[in-house]
Amino acid sequence: MATTADFRNGMCLDIDGTYYFIVEFLHVKPGKGPAFVRTKLKNVTTGRILDKTWNSGVKVEEVRIERRPYQFLYKDEMGYNFMHPETFEQISIPGETIDGVQFLKEGDTVEAMVHAATETVLTCELPVKVTLQVTYTEPGIKGDTATNTLKPATVETGAEVRVPLFITEGEFIEIDTRDGSYLGRVR
Repeated sequence: MATTADFRNGMCLDIDGTYYFIVEFLHVKPGKGPAFVRTKLKNVTTGRILDKTWNSGVKVEEVRIERRPYQFLYKDEMGYNFMHPETFEQISIPGETIDGVQFLKEGDTVEAMVHAATETVLTCELPVKVTLQVTYTEPGIKGDTATNTLKPATVETGAEVRVPLFITEGEFIEIDTRDGSYLGRVR
């Protein structure tokens, strides 16, 4: 059991059988009345954000979460199959629990959040930036560079990304896995 004084960003709480990560929190001591804590909580399974206010000193159930690296091996009908790089333990994770799954390619390393008591994978995160090769894009029109116009491009994982007009097929680009935006060309 933890109290509101123990809150920190990234802490996982069990609220009515549902797991939430604390995204941000703020201790408030008004001039009149008791102190309280405002929090933004992210649902582990759905990813939805919940605003919740707690009275100061309230006890909450903390869940122990471990962050473990896993390497992506392949995808089959069971889901995405990963291997722990040190123990060689293999696990299968459903695609819904992986953030940015459309940018995942064979050999990539992800960080899995594992419930320490039950050994179940709660969620999986790709690195913030990934480098992928453009496999198809329309050619840019010469002289059409005055505006910040974007065109669709397909990368090696099959995902579609909006890129500037000067990007051509075969180039390597950096992509932000959180929102799928183009970050830059890799030389």
